[in-house]
Amino acid sequence: MSVKVETTSISKVSTNLETKKILLTTRIWKGSLLPVGILVLWQGFSMLGLADPALFPAPSSIVAELYRLLLSGELIDNLEISMARALGGFLLGGAAGLALGLFVGMHQRAEEYIDPTVQMLRTIPLLAITPLFILWFGFGELSKVLLIAMGAFFPLYVNSFLGVRNVDAKLFDVAKVLEFSQSKLIRKLLLPAAMPNILLGLRLSLSISWMVLVVAELMGADRGVGYLIQDARSFMRTEVVFIGILLFAAVGKISDSLVRLLEARLLKWQDSFKG
Repeated sequence: MSVKVETTSISKVSTNLETKKILLTTRIWKGSLLPVGILVLWQGFSMLGLADPALFPAPSSIVAELYRLLLSGELIDNLEISMARALGGFLLGGAAGLALGLFVGMHQRAEEYIDPTVQMLRTIPLLAITPLFILWFGFGELSKVLLIAMGAFFPLYVNSFLGVRNVDAKLFDVAKVLEFSQSKLIRKLLLPAAMPNILLGLRLSLSISWMVLVVAELMGADRGVGYLIQDARSFMRTEVVFIGILLFAAVGKISDSLVRLLEARLLKWQDSFKG
């Protein structure tokens, strides 16, 4: 009898896995349909001579240039540098934004003193303060990492703050009755309840980190994908410019997808509308 039950449970697990694989394959196929269609049309226009190769090189030319850059190692070297900058700035700014957002969200007096200043700074365009960062910290790695950190700070701060403030007040009353310590209150109540907002802030911080990275590298850098784009623009190597743009898009999409996987794992309990 137990063997039969085990066999049934194993078959159910395998069926669920097959269903998930089919759904994932279908989702990837549907998501790829539009970009593949655009590439086919683009290649067709290029072959018919309807697109200026200096401005819109054919996808086949871009792929050939990509292959050359990969063989030379130039692309990998610059990508590694850009990823290190983006990751360093994101970790620094994201951690600070998360910690301060939770702290200000938990203490009303801290909100009165800190939040107005943070909200004021949040409205300043990062392009406007980039020259100041270069003057203060030079053209080295520090100015780029700090600029990225500033961009990553605000989305996590705002969403962490809102996540704490959206927690049901009755849960805090229950925590008081159960005599939760401050650390236990954060681990068992605040973080799980605020997790949807925190993960949203994480996604926004990652995307902004990549956008600010481009600004930082275009303003002044001798290495990185942004520098590669700037150098290619100077010599009218349009294929390399497209490769840099597509590279930023691909890495940004991969990082966003990883956060969405984390979101699906941590928010299994959430029964939200799927459309």
